[in-house]
Amino acid sequence: MLVSVPAIAWDQKPNLPIEHCKDQTPFGLPSLPKANTTMECHTAYILQHDNVAKIPAWVAYTLTPPHAVGCVARTNAFTTDKILPQGSRSESSDYAGSGFDQGHLAPDGDMSWDAQVEYESFLMSNMSPQYPNCNRGIWKSLETNVRAWSFGMNHSFTVYAGNIYGANSKTIGENKVVVPEKLFKIIIDDETEDVLAFIIPNVEQQPIDLPSRLTSVLEVEKQTGITFPVPAGTDKSAVAKTIWPADFKKLTDTKRQTCK
Repeated sequence: MLVSVPAIAWDQKPNLPIEHCKDQTPFGLPSLPKANTTMECHTAYILQHDNVAKIPAWVAYTLTPPHAVGCVARTNAFTTDKILPQGSRSESSDYAGSGFDQGHLAPDGDMSWDAQVEYESFLMSNMSPQYPNCNRGIWKSLETNVRAWSFGMNHSFTVYAGNIYGANSKTIGENKVVVPEKLFKIIIDDETEDVLAFIIPNVEQQPIDLPSRLTSVLEVEKQTGITFPVPAGTDKSAVAKTIWPADFKKLTDTKRQTCK
């Protein structure tokens, strides 16, 4: 049974100093030499917001095994990022009637280990317009896999996620929020230093087939213009042959026991 959860009003805290987010980016900060962007460091993630597109170019954070088993219930507390000035940000009203979901880049499920952290995942600066079947399908599947990988392996993971778009990408709403043509995610196992990279088309229909969306870090860099820091010795041109095995039952059973 699906239960509707009403949105919750909450007070946004000031951005933290960028130095605070060093723990979220152990290999360094992604680099995008682009004008009119804003770096924002929050409690558990950091992003570079494109103030023209009104979506994040990238977000980054570290997911630990304990944090993969968060017990804070989803609040749907979508809220305008008031740190960004009007004209440089999206509003929930931009999405209304558009046919697009307010799609997380730093997922609520990875941020549900603390109430304030969970709220901050609903800042509109962490959203991009995603087709429902993408956001609730393959993109959600990838988010769930990341949590299962981290918890199952008992490894921390560094995650980069973001949007791929261009000058001719379509827009929605009064603020002309850019609809990304694709989404990307790069996952680094902080212990083994293995890397998976994905590019997922932001389209209405596609199979939930993560191995078919594997790509290289280099390809993500080519399509975004962003340089991603990775462990020393990583071959950025390499494409993984398959994804890591995920024990969803182990994660689900632990969550049920932990979150009673």
